[in-house]
Amino acid sequence: MSKSDRTANLAITIALVVAIFFLWNTVFLYPLKLLVVFFHESSHAIATILTGGNVIAFEVVPQAGGHVISAGGNRFITLTSGYLGSLLWGILIFSMAVSSKLDRAVMAVLGSLLIAITLLLGSNTFVLLFGISTGITMLLSAKFLTAKVNDFLLRIIGLTSMLYVPLDIYSDTIARSHLRSDAYMLAEEFGGTTIIWGGVWLVISVIFIAFSLRQLFKLRS
Repeated sequence: MSKSDRTANLAITIALVVAIFFLWNTVFLYPLKLLVVFFHESSHAIATILTGGNVIAFEVVPQAGGHVISAGGNRFITLTSGYLGSLLWGILIFSMAVSSKLDRAVMAVLGSLLIAITLLLGSNTFVLLFGISTGITMLLSAKFLTAKVNDFLLRIIGLTSMLYVPLDIYSDTIARSHLRSDAYMLAEEFGGTTIIWGGVWLVISVIFIAFSLRQLFKLRS
């Protein structure tokens, strides 16, 4: 990537971050927030399966929430994987959009993954409708829209997921530490407090985002 390309990409990213910030509590970002919740809960589910457990329920609800009920698996990993997993989804999607020319292929793979995860793990009507319809929309976007449009959409999805994570961590584990969040359950089972675990995740998420953007745009102080 040339210096001019990096500069242009950085300018576009800043513009998108500003737009996301001002549209955060509007209906325009509601579908994207649901998608980030899907990433969050699917990360719990995937971590459960990868550590030898079983997913009993995987749900997303219209109020931009959801949960995974599991049996077995490594509890520390499965509880930690929600926020950090959705952050990883966002970083990967955004990085692929910025650094590759395979935007339509990336969108098609993402849509296929959503449909597969939904059909294999989804357990309530809303997640089935949302996951399948969103996946199909992504497949249609990959097939019929230009690479530039797909690139733009992937950047928005990736950035929203990246930005949502630290904000959600702060809201759920620090500002409202009484909620039965992932950090609350981690504190119950492994010690510490909700605020401590939330603070650790918050610091990790900010570091990961800053490092990823620095590497992606080759920023230098």
